[in-house]
Amino acid sequence: MADVILENLTKYFGDFRVIENINLHIKNKEFLVLLGPSGCGKTTTLRCIAGLETPTSGNIYIGGELVNDVPTKDRNVAMVFQSWALYPHMTVFDNIAFPLKMRKYPREDIKRKVKEVAELLQIDHLLDRKPGELSGGQQQRVALGRAIVREPNVFLMDEPLSNLDAKLRVYMRAELKALQRRLGVTTIYVTHDQVEAMTMSDRIALLHEGALQQVGTAEEIYNHPANIFVASFIGSPPMNFMEGSFVEKDAKAFIDTGEFTIDITHVSDLVKKNATSNELIFGIRPEDITLSKEPKENAVKGKVYVVEPLGKNIIVDLEVGNTIFKVETDPNFKVDVGDDVWMIFKKEKIYIFDKRTEKNIV
Repeated sequence: MADVILENLTKYFGDFRVIENINLHIKNKEFLVLLGPSGCGKTTTLRCIAGLETPTSGNIYIGGELVNDVPTKDRNVAMVFQSWALYPHMTVFDNIAFPLKMRKYPREDIKRKVKEVAELLQIDHLLDRKPGELSGGQQQRVALGRAIVREPNVFLMDEPLSNLDAKLRVYMRAELKALQRRLGVTTIYVTHDQVEAMTMSDRIALLHEGALQQVGTAEEIYNHPANIFVASFIGSPPMNFMEGSFVEKDAKAFIDTGEFTIDITHVSDLVKKNATSNELIFGIRPEDITLSKEPKENAVKGKVYVVEPLGKNIIVDLEVGNTIFKVETDPNFKVDVGDDVWMIFKKEKIYIFDKRTEKNIV
């Protein structure tokens, strides 16, 4: 097996920068997810690793070997595409066997390997069928089988679950994660779905506009976002934000948003040390706000804008000045549009960002 190292990886298409100075070390046997919005450079990064795109600059190492000039077929990587790309005129057996036939494996070895992989994926009863006779989940397993049978050093997966319905996608997430653990193959997985990334990954590498924003476990990225983009992208519903100014009065420190003030005396030294100015952005996640129908000390008043039932909980959208705060609360908390409600922020869950750099201070 192998680790993968990207060293200052940069790719331009003409004058358009797709990725720039990506530095990343994917460890041996690790399941790393490249996450980010559409157009952030995830697939281009994956295609550079596969050898399907040539980097403008930078280096790619697989298993300690510099592979910039190594053809795709010699990199010992296997790619699973979003479309699965099965050959419709071939049986499941022949689709899985295809990469082995191209490498001129002996016939008996091909039969044995295909049988082993088909049993692993629980599709051994489908070997005589053609892709058109299979469900989406079965076709996806065939595509995985075609990648696995080569026994590659690295799996590269480009949104392989995106064509499945929501229920099957949840099921296949668990199956794919368990399969990767069993095989112990280094896996780089591209998705724009944060839930997919958080549930499947050992670590997440979050990209935005071609630049790497943060690398860490799902817990690290969720609880300690490096900047406003990370904080807003990870979490559903997303984090609430409001601009404010740092002020000190009577030996206390506050963020003054114009609509309310938040006492941040407990972290004022950290703010003064790391902020580039008095202009800050306050952040709080929807689940870290408690709601009250009566005024409370240090509570922030809002007006119910809309209520979003989700079954196990509800999302209450509150208007505070020109800002909407989303609050996740118990479905037994009954409110109507137009009601006045008070928010109590969990003090230890408050985030503070520098407005100019957008970096996390607290």
